[in-house]
Parts: sequence; C-alpha cells; structure tokens
Amino acid sequence: MVLLGFTFFLFRIFEGWFAKSFNRPLFRHYFVYKKLIPSQIKILENDFEFYNNLSEKHKRQFQHRIVEFLSKKKFIGRGELIVTEQIKVLIAAIACMLSFGRKNYTYSLIDFILIYPAEFYSTVNNNFHKGEFNPKERALVLSWKDFLEGFQINNDNLNVGIHEFMHAMQLEAKNSSDIDSARFTKQFQNILKQLTKQEVKDQLDKTKYFREYAFTNQYEFMAVLAEYFFESPQDFKTIFPKLYDYTKKLLNFNFAGY
Repeated sequence: MVLLGFTFFLFRIFEGWFAKSFNRPLFRHYFVYKKLIPSQIKILENDFEFYNNLSEKHKRQFQHRIVEFLSKKKFIGRGELIVTEQIKVLIAAIACMLSFGRKNYTYSLIDFILIYPAEFYSTVNNNFHKGEFNPKERALVLSWKDFLEGFQINNDNLNVGIHEFMHAMQLEAKNSSDIDSARFTKQFQNILKQLTKQEVKDQLDKTKYFREYAFTNQYEFMAVLAEYFFESPQDFKTIFPKLYDYTKKLLNFNFAGY
C-alpha cells in the first residue's frame, strides 16, 4: 500500500509537470464507460453537428461526459416550461463541448440549471436577461428561446449557452489551482496581453469583428471570444490568428476540425 501510494504521488507530480510544460493534461480520461440511451444519442445525431464531426473515440468520450454532467445537475423549469429530455441533452451538450478539452469538465460551481421559456427578469441588476450565471446560488439560468436560437443558428457568433458556461469556467479557474485552471489562467493572460498591442487594437478598430458587448470588461470579452471560436472558427483564425491560438490552448481544443 505504501509503495502504491508513493507511485501515485510520483504520477501526480509528473502529471502536473506535463500539464505545465505542454499546456494540456496528460490524460483527459482514466476510464470511459458510461453511455447515453438511444433516444439521447438520436438527439445529438439530429440536432448537434459537433457530435457528428467527432471521431468514434471522441463520441464515446462525449457521451460519457454528458451522462456525468446530467447526473450531477438538477434541471428546473420556470414559468410554464416543462424540462424535456431534449432540453437536458442539448444544454449538457453545449456545456460538454466547451469543456471537452479539459480533464475537469462538469462545472463544479453549478448545481442547478434553471430554464425559462424566454427572457427572464433578474434581481441581480433588475433587468431582463437571456442568460445568467449566479455563483452565489450555484445556478446557471437560461432562456430556452434564446438558447435554442443560438444553438440552431450556428454561424452568427451568438450563443447564450456557450457564453454563460464560459463565465462559470472563468470563475472556476479563478478559484482553483488544478491543471485546467492553471492553463486557463495562463492563456487568458496571453489573450489580455494581445489586447494591449497597438497592431491588435488597430485590427479590432478596422474589422469591428467582435461585437461591441465584448468590450464591456475582460470577462465578457472572454465569453464572447468563446462564442466566436465555436461559431466562426475559420474567420476568427484568419483575422486574429494569435487570439485564436491562445483561445484554442486555453480550451485545449483539438477536436472536430478546430
């Protein structure tokens, strides 16, 4: 037992060194064995293009992650909305897509996912929202109407699901020291440094590529960056190659052609 414990200790040290040196986890999975039921797989095949672009190996990983995500979150319908299997699977799919390159992928700061039929009134700032991450309540809140629009129109760089889950990922990285959070923080700082360069500022002014809301603050910029990364990767890569590369490293994202 002592020898086994010492071996595990050495492995964890090596794993940390590897992640720090190569900007990615040594293993994203130790075991992949959980599977979605056929009706859930059909939802992905019919409605989630990203899943269909994955290799068979990565499809198995994606299914495993969705099962894990669904088992750890409580979905609650608000207003007259009834939470269906489709709602749960599609929200979980967006969350798992964003975190697919991470070892820790289940969003530890979220326990509840609240879904309203449409825009909802938030007491956080006394305004109507399409989405919101509330760390105090450990809740991610979504308008199903707007989630679905962002989901179905996959090239307009507007995706409230990606946006809000990125906020949760940001706070997790800020409060944690695991290998995913360390990589996130490092690459986030690289992104912020890019924004201080005059040539990047000039390109931002010239292209007006990112929507104005991105410049509200650094956290909104990162959330918007994630939307653009997934919805228009080729344009993003062409116009801002370094920002794209740092975002890709931040997410450790090497799947489905990204």
